[in-house]
Order: sequence, then C-alpha cells, then structure tokens
Amino acid sequence: MTALETPKTEIRAFSGEANGQIWGARAADWASIQEAQCAAGYHAVIDKASVGSTTRLLDAGCGAGMAMQLAAELGADVAGIDASAGLLEVACDRLPNARLENGDLEILPFEDDSFDVVTGFNAFQFAADPVAALKEARRVAKPGGKVFIMTWGEPGSMEVTAFIAALKPLLPPMPANASGPFALSEPGKLEELASSAGLTPLEVFDVDSPWTYPDLATALKGLGSSGVAFKAAETSGQAALDAAHEAAIAPFAQPDGGYRIGATFRVLMAEA
Repeated sequence: MTALETPKTEIRAFSGEANGQIWGARAADWASIQEAQCAAGYHAVIDKASVGSTTRLLDAGCGAGMAMQLAAELGADVAGIDASAGLLEVACDRLPNARLENGDLEILPFEDDSFDVVTGFNAFQFAADPVAALKEARRVAKPGGKVFIMTWGEPGSMEVTAFIAALKPLLPPMPANASGPFALSEPGKLEELASSAGLTPLEVFDVDSPWTYPDLATALKGLGSSGVAFKAAETSGQAALDAAHEAAIAPFAQPDGGYRIGATFRVLMAEA
C-alpha cells in the first residue's frame, strides 16, 4: 500500500481541516511575531540532529517555515507539510524551492525511508490521532533516522502557563475525554507516545525559550495569532481576547516598555 492509500474498511481520523482554518487565520502575525518565540527550540533540535549539507529534513506541521529555513541555511534539503494554506503561503515565499504540501499529519505524501530527520514542533499533539501521525513520521524516516517531538515544558516551571489559563474561559468546553495542553509534558508521556508508534525513544531535553515583545500592541498581535487564540476570539470576541491577554501580560512588563515571559519546551529525540 502506498502512502496515499487507506484501506476502505479502516476509519481514520484527520486533523487538517479544523486546524488549518484556525491556524491560518492570522498567518502574517504568526510569521512576523509569534513564530520566533519558538526559535530556541528549532535551534536546539537542529544542533542535536547535526543538520548539515547531507541532511534531508521533513518538518511535519511546518507552519510558516522558520525551522526549515534555519535548516536550509545549513545546507539541508528540506520539505514540509502543514494543514494551513495561509501559513504555507509564507513558507513558500521563504523557501521557493522546497517541497511543501498542504495536508494531514496522519497521512504523509512522502515515500518510505526518505528523510534523515523528521521534526514536529508543537505539531503532533494537534493531530486527531497522534500515534497514527508518528507512525507516518517513522515510515518516511530512514532506518536509524531521528524523529523529534517538541511540546510544552512542565506547566509549573514556566510563566507562559498564565496565558493558557487566561484563554480557557473564552473557549468552548473541552470534551470530557480531551487531553489538556500539557498532556505530553508529564514525565514519561513523550516516550510512551513514541513507543506506541514503533519509535525508539533516545533522549528527552528541555529548552528555555522566553517570549519577548517590544510593546503591548506587538504582544497582543503575537499572542492572538495562534490557532487557539483565534478560536477564543471566534467564540468570545476579539475584545475579550485582548483584555485577557493584556491582564495576563501585565506582570511581565519590563522597564523599557517591552515584555519578557518565561517559556520552556520539552523535546524527545527518537529513532526510527
């Protein structure tokens, strides 16, 4: 069976349509402000994977393409897939020669054993079926290739948790069986997920990645550009979203008028 075929008797869950709509709604703000708040994580993974001129790298859930751009600057041959056409449009401008696909993480349109490195920066946890998505990552990785999963750090250790809490009252109620935003941040959870997909967990490491903004207006645009924030604005109104963010960010004001908020990402390196 090829990567694009699904058995008629198998029911598959896909995440692309819903995620693509909300994450692409404010693509320009995400690409110009918020994406860079994750850059420390991108650099850490690229360094850990020893990305260079002989590397073929796939970024699953590539968004606006910053991680791929950093890898390409080191000479890597990069490809990406994302559910958001709006974010992919930015990625195409940044990387006009890369293969970029609009689609689902649960069914990757790439050949078996194609990539030395597969990355998922805050991506696999948004899949409707994270295990299926990681099985696809394992399939397209070369034997012995590395698969990286990045998610939030432990909530008790970082200031960004305040912003996630601020959005909760503005969002529709979560289903009773839904996983929270920190479900994979608990010790052992990333390893458990990777093992369920047939990957071999190798190492878990945390990356400090503080969020910084020069002023309140920029902060509100950046914080409001995520898919979750857009959903909150859709549900409760933009004024309510801005008010919640402004209240949450107030304790992090700096003497120069900017803002600095502590954030940590947790990364698993696994082997295909």
